[in-house]
Amino acid sequence: MIRFITARAARAVATLLVVVIVAFVLARMAGDPVLLMLPPEAPPDQVEATRASLGLDEPIVIQFFYFLGGAMTGDFGDSIRQGAPALDIVLERLPYTLELAIGSFLLGFGAAVAVAVWGELSPYPAVRNAMLWVATARQAIPPYLFGILMILVFSIWLGMLPAIGRTSYASYVLPIVTIATFEVALYLRLINGSFAKSRNEDYVRTALAKGASRTRVVLTHQLPNALVPLITVAGVNLGVLLGGLVVLETVFNWPGLGRLIVQGVEQRDYPVVQAGVLVIAIIFVVINFVVDMLYAVIDPRVRVTK
Repeated sequence: MIRFITARAARAVATLLVVVIVAFVLARMAGDPVLLMLPPEAPPDQVEATRASLGLDEPIVIQFFYFLGGAMTGDFGDSIRQGAPALDIVLERLPYTLELAIGSFLLGFGAAVAVAVWGELSPYPAVRNAMLWVATARQAIPPYLFGILMILVFSIWLGMLPAIGRTSYASYVLPIVTIATFEVALYLRLINGSFAKSRNEDYVRTALAKGASRTRVVLTHQLPNALVPLITVAGVNLGVLLGGLVVLETVFNWPGLGRLIVQGVEQRDYPVVQAGVLVIAIIFVVINFVVDMLYAVIDPRVRVTK
């Protein structure tokens, strides 16, 4: 087990190092922030002085090592636009993104399990097929387009829910439902596949032969086994959600981390972009590490073979 944990920890550190390099390079590909800060007619000496005050006159390799050293101590520098510590700005926006990601994850996961169990208990196979078809049809619609349609129907036509912003608890409904319904099909296919595989297994037939009810067999025998492979997918998907809400945060004008990073790229605010990308990467790596540990505990074969 110690060898398994060590290998996963080393992989996590290597992943973060790659993310640090990518974040540094991509942030600078957005362009020179000094050109946005000064008017076009600014003299060259003023441009160079501003660049020097921001530490951008150093060779790119030196800038990287400054950034790497600061990142290891939690110092990403000050925002070029706002003048405040970049990490503080990122951490201020992070809870708003977590609200959407965790809320939609729990709703999507819970709905998929409930629908899959209901379909498995139904005596009509057509019910399972219909539910899977509806979920797949929803997944075929891109989240940003579905979100716009939700705003059009429930905010503009019906006037039931706020269209944009984070103003009240009602503001959470449209973005969370938009993301959660997109996630249902993924989990539903996995659970249905596990259910279909286990229906003819010996432990299921034995339980039914002993007089156990169909409901009890599904809930206490089939469902726990179906959730084992789902753990890895769900953990990875939660990490992806944290970094993949950029478009939806823009659609719903949500003050989250994704929208902050997009604004940072537009404004060429290197420290904010680098801090935001690295914070998301750390959360993603931690989630995957925890999922690996849980999977190894649930299935001991994992820590032996990997």
